[in-house]
Amino acid sequence: MIESPPGDTCNTGSKRKMTAKKKLPIGVQSFRKIREGDYYYIDKTGFILGLIEEGSYYFLSRPRRFGKSLLVDTLKELFSGSRELFAGLYAEDHWDWSVSHPVLLFSFAGGVLGSVADLHNHLERQLDLHEKTLGIESHYPEIRSRFADLILHAHRQSGRQVVILVDEYDKPILDAIADREEAARVRDVLRDFYSVIKDNDAHIRFAFLTGVSKFSKAGIFSGLNNLRDITVEAPYSAICGYTEGDLETVFAPELPGLDRALIREWYDGYNWLGESVYNPFDVLLLFSKRTFGAYWFETGTPTFLVKLLLERGVFTPSLGQTVASEMLLSTFDVDTMPVEALLFQTGYLTFHRTEDLAGSRFFRLGYPNREVYQSLNVCLAGAFLNDPGRENQLRLNLLRSLQSADFAALEAHFRALFAAIPADWHRKNAIAEYEGYYASVFYSHFAALGLDIRVEDATSRGRVDMTVLFEGRVFVFAFKVVELEPEGRALEQILARRYADKYLDPGRPIHLIGVEFSRKERNLCAFEVRSLPHQPAGGAGPQE
Repeated sequence: MIESPPGDTCNTGSKRKMTAKKKLPIGVQSFRKIREGDYYYIDKTGFILGLIEEGSYYFLSRPRRFGKSLLVDTLKELFSGSRELFAGLYAEDHWDWSVSHPVLLFSFAGGVLGSVADLHNHLERQLDLHEKTLGIESHYPEIRSRFADLILHAHRQSGRQVVILVDEYDKPILDAIADREEAARVRDVLRDFYSVIKDNDAHIRFAFLTGVSKFSKAGIFSGLNNLRDITVEAPYSAICGYTEGDLETVFAPELPGLDRALIREWYDGYNWLGESVYNPFDVLLLFSKRTFGAYWFETGTPTFLVKLLLERGVFTPSLGQTVASEMLLSTFDVDTMPVEALLFQTGYLTFHRTEDLAGSRFFRLGYPNREVYQSLNVCLAGAFLNDPGRENQLRLNLLRSLQSADFAALEAHFRALFAAIPADWHRKNAIAEYEGYYASVFYSHFAALGLDIRVEDATSRGRVDMTVLFEGRVFVFAFKVVELEPEGRALEQILARRYADKYLDPGRPIHLIGVEFSRKERNLCAFEVRSLPHQPAGGAGPQE
C-alpha cells in the first residue's frame, strides 16, 4: 500500500486520550450530537484548518458512508463559532473564535431525488429554510437567482462573507442514472445552481462540496471550475475514515476479543495516495456486533455497476489489477462512464501504487479489502447465473468440494453451474461471445468465497491460468474453449508451462486441473485432474 508521505502533519489527533468505552456513532452525522452525547470521535479538525489556511474552494470525493456528512457538519459548527463543541480538539487552540460566518448548507443525502421535479422541490425547500432563518423574502422565482440573492443578503446582514457547504452534491444525478436522459437534465439543473458559487466570489469566504463521483469539467463542473479537488491529494488521504493509529488509540477499548489481523483484512486498505484508512461504517458495526460481515457493501448493492460491467464485457479476473491514467479517472459524466473511474469513485477499487512513465502518471488499482473483493464477486456470480438464490447453494457446494478435494463433485458442480445459466442470457449478453466469459464465471464464483486467488497470464482475450490456495492445498487451473483452440489439452498447458513449480512445498498437496469449455454446448466438455506427489521447493517439477 502507499504510505503517508514524510511531513504529513494534518492528522493531528485529539489532545486527550480516550481510554473508557464510549457510544458508537453508528449513523450519527451531527457533530453536535457526537460531541454532546459521549460518542467516540476521531479529530479531523487538523485537516479542516489546513484546508482553510490553504484556500477557499474545495471538492472532495469519497465513497458512500465514509464520513463526508459528518465532515461537512463539523465545518458548519466551526464557522458558526460553536467553540464549546471543540473542547479538547486541535481546533480549540488554533481557531479565531471571535469571528463567525453565516453558513448556507445544502444537503442531498436524504431520500431519492430521481427527477428534475424532485430536485426542484428539494432545492426550494432548502432555500425556503435559509431565507426564513435570515428573515428575508426573495423577489425572484427561479432557483438560481434565489440562491444568489440569499448569498448577497447573508453577507450584507452579517457583515461577514458566507460559507457554502454542499453534501452529496451528485446524489440527484446518481439517483436518476438508470435513465440517462433524465440524469442529464438533473445534471444541467445542478450545474446551473452551482455556477452561482463562482459568480459570487466576492461574497464567499469558503466553499466545500462533497460527493461520491467527480463529474468531468465538461459536465457539472463547467460552471464551477474554481474548485480545488483534494480527492487524491496525499496530505488529505485520511480526511475521512479511520487510520491504524485511530483504532489503536481512540478505539482501543473496543479491540479486546477481536483479531486485529482480520480487522485489517476485512476493512482496511482504502487509499488516496497517502495514508490508508479503514471503512468507518464497517468498523463501527464490527465493534457493535462483534462479528465480521459485509456491512458497508450490504447497504448499497451495486446493481447498476454490475449491470454495466456485464454490458461492457469486463473480464472480471482483471478487476483487481486495473491500470488507469489520471485523466481516465476524471473522465466521468452521464454519457461517459469509464468502468475504471466508476469502480474507483464508488469505492470498489482503490490505489495500490502509482507509476510515472514518459511524463504520464498511471495508477494501479485493486480491491481495498476482503469485504469488497468477496462481496462484489458474489454479485457478479449471481448476475452471471441470474438466480442469486441458486448461486448461494452452488457456492456452498463449491466450498465443500474444495475442502474434501472431491474432484468428481467439483466437476459436477461446475457442470451444474453452467447448465443453470439461462440460454436467453447467452443470446442477450455480448460477454458470452468470447473466451473470457467462461474464465470470468469461474473466477467470480471462486472469489465469491473470499478465497486466495492468483491470476496468471491474465489478458482481455481470456487465456487465463488461475491458482487457488485453500486450507493448505493448491489448485492450479488452465482454461480453454475448444472451438477457439482445437489443438492441445488444457492440462497439457499447465504441465508444459510448469505453472505449479512456484508452489512446490513439502507437505502441500498440489492439484492441476484442466478445464475445457464448448461454446456450442455452453458447458464443460472436459475436466482433467492430476495431483502431484509432495516434493521440496525447487524440485524437478511434474513429470510427463
